[in-house]
Amino acid sequence: MATTLGIKAKDTFAILSLLGLLAVGAPIDTVKAENLTDQSAIQLVASSSEHSVLAKDFEDAARQMQAKSDEQKKLLEHYEDKSYLYGKQAQDLQSHTSALIRKYEQAARSNMKEAIAHRQMAQQPDHNYAIHGSQMPHAESN
Repeated sequence: MATTLGIKAKDTFAILSLLGLLAVGAPIDTVKAENLTDQSAIQLVASSSEHSVLAKDFEDAARQMQAKSDEQKKLLEHYEDKSYLYGKQAQDLQSHTSALIRKYEQAARSNMKEAIAHRQMAQQPDHNYAIHGSQMPHAESN
């Protein structure tokens, strides 16, 4: 009985996964198959207005990451100035906060590079572009 339930659960999960993939892939039916070289790593952007929207999204994400970095810098300054309040944990808190600052600043730089690339593509005449790589703004969580 347990193996039957296990197989049914696996089958159900597989079916739901396939349906999810079909739902995600459904909107790209207008794209010519010859333009797709690496199905898993390509997102399609059809017009310069879409590039402008993506550029704005990346810029917003970059600003959010920079704001988080600025918050962490203030916190780091607090940890350094008031380290006596934190005892043995002060060094760990400072190290962790420094690592977060680097992470957020890297994400901000990465998002700005993407924004610049999409702004440049928005300046080009409308074409169907295939974009390789991660194309969603990187918003890190604390």
